[in-house]
Amino acid sequence: MPFDAISIITLLIVVGAIIVLAILLTFVPVMLWISALAAGVKVSIFTLVGMRLRRVIPSRVINPLIKAHKAGLDVTTNQLESHYLAGGNVDRVVNALIAAHRANIELKFERSAAIDLAGRDVLEAVQMSVNPNVIETPFIAGVAMDGIEVKAKARITVRANIDRLVGGAGEETIVARVGEGIVSTIGSSENHKKVLENPDRISQTVLSKGLDAGTAFEILSIDIADVDIGKNIGAELQTEQAEADKKIAQAKAEERRAMAVAAEQEMKAKVEEMRAKVVEAESQVPLAMSEALRSGNIGVMDYMNYKNIAADTDMRDSIGNVTDDRKDGRKE
Repeated sequence: MPFDAISIITLLIVVGAIIVLAILLTFVPVMLWISALAAGVKVSIFTLVGMRLRRVIPSRVINPLIKAHKAGLDVTTNQLESHYLAGGNVDRVVNALIAAHRANIELKFERSAAIDLAGRDVLEAVQMSVNPNVIETPFIAGVAMDGIEVKAKARITVRANIDRLVGGAGEETIVARVGEGIVSTIGSSENHKKVLENPDRISQTVLSKGLDAGTAFEILSIDIADVDIGKNIGAELQTEQAEADKKIAQAKAEERRAMAVAAEQEMKAKVEEMRAKVVEAESQVPLAMSEALRSGNIGVMDYMNYKNIAADTDMRDSIGNVTDDRKDGRKE
């Protein structure tokens, strides 16, 4: 029984020691510390424990530190840890520093960390400084002075400017500025044939304007990849103008016609009014004749002469109407 009790106690002690050691090894990255020492990076075990306490993953700092030390870079643990705590990508920053060092590009850790914290890919920027990137624009349309639309597509060769990478404009600004330059150059051409004969004049004019100012890139060259002819904008504008003038003339003619119709209606109304007055006056003639007979102002013979004259007038009107009808019949 005593032997069994001692064995159990010993087993418990061993198990407890293993558990404590496992917890210790989990909390204290001993293997990472050994790897750092083997790589020649001097870092104390207490520094690694302090990283754990500051909620920093030691491998995210020590492994890039080993990489930088092997590449011959002067980077400290505090720099990498502070960048990690700021939310940066330590491994990408170290890779960018190594790439810049290999390409003889002057890049300090503070600048690289600032670019990374600004949201840009610092490694890609260094690679673009070594290997320029080509940006291809869509077809950009401009109208020459003769009214012909010319479409041009450009290829822009740019190189990253690390000094202006923080706060500098991106590729969209480069494309927009080049497009504006293409439109203005085409628009200043006398005719579209000159643009087709000498398309490199567009690239030379655009490149001389310094379009990379304030951007994160340096424009190396602008090459016109394709030129195409579009619509005859001048003819379309003239056609639309003629159509608009036609509609204006039709509207004015309709206005004049309406005014003429209104004047005709007014004249007819006046004629009808005059006819009404004549009828009213004619209706007063018999009354005046009877009054004149009663008052002795005219005699019976005068009245008979008046009737004869009226009958003769009616007869002449009838003969005239018959003659007009015959003439119309012969014309038909």
